[in-house]
Amino acid sequence: MKCDWVRQNILFYVYNELEDDARYEVEQHLARCPECATELKATRKFHATLSETVEEPTPNLLAASRMRLQEALETTRQGGFWQRIIVEPAVWLRQIRMAPALAAAIFIVGFGGGIGATYNFVAARGGENAVTSSLGSGGATANEPTESSAIAGIRSVTQEPGSNKVSIKYDTLSTQEAQGSLNDQRIQQLLLFAARSNYNSGVRLDSVDVLTQSSNDTHVRAALMYVLQNDSNPGVRLKALDGLSGFVKQDPQVRDEVLRALISDDNPGVRLQALRLVEPMKSDSNVRAVLAKLAQTDQNVSIRTQARAMLAQMPEMD
Repeated sequence: MKCDWVRQNILFYVYNELEDDARYEVEQHLARCPECATELKATRKFHATLSETVEEPTPNLLAASRMRLQEALETTRQGGFWQRIIVEPAVWLRQIRMAPALAAAIFIVGFGGGIGATYNFVAARGGENAVTSSLGSGGATANEPTESSAIAGIRSVTQEPGSNKVSIKYDTLSTQEAQGSLNDQRIQQLLLFAARSNYNSGVRLDSVDVLTQSSNDTHVRAALMYVLQNDSNPGVRLKALDGLSGFVKQDPQVRDEVLRALISDDNPGVRLQALRLVEPMKSDSNVRAVLAKLAQTDQNVSIRTQARAMLAQMPEMD
């Protein structure tokens, strides 16, 4: 491993912001490289000096800031104007060999600005935010775990093959893990938290996959509908559609959300799957109206053709 990469990540190492595998690689390099070890010592000394004069953010505020940043990154369109502003200078900066103190100063000033902006936003909202609301009211909400004020994100969701036992690793100021049955309330709350809020699309996909096994639960169904309309990853939205498929006929709200995805989703695969789900309900007036609109004006040839075919199979209505 090159020293340049290690030195670029030493500050993140000091702040415990590296992934486990990257952290391991840094530690292995530091053990055999005296120059980088000296760099680490200088960075830690600077951090210790700065900590004496700058107040550390509270865990709640830090978690709230991370969640809002993750949500903003997920919803930013790739290649957009703001992404170019953010990413290109970052690529440029990584190629500059900076002294540790200067790198730390830039990082902490930027971080402090983000924390301050989040603090002002939270204060203006009267403290209402998804991360801190549950503890102040004396208990957990329907969609968040009891300790959600300390949760910064869900790291992984795994299910034991052939059982309903689920293991969830989640981050506070450090990674923690919860294990239990799918029927365990805390496990369900963590899954709902991950499906709605986590920055990692792979974790959201795993969470939704597990939640589909409990889609009879009204809170789970509501979360799946939320994911269908709001998740930025089409694979996660498709998984939510799978979980909702058994309720299109019996639940009008689910049917309406599937129709909305059919009309407005920007992914053809999601739209085609939604079209298949409403096909058994094509005699429903709302479904028929949507099919008529798609058959007339939809820009996707496959969807337009299938909508026409479905309408042709229906008897004329008086």
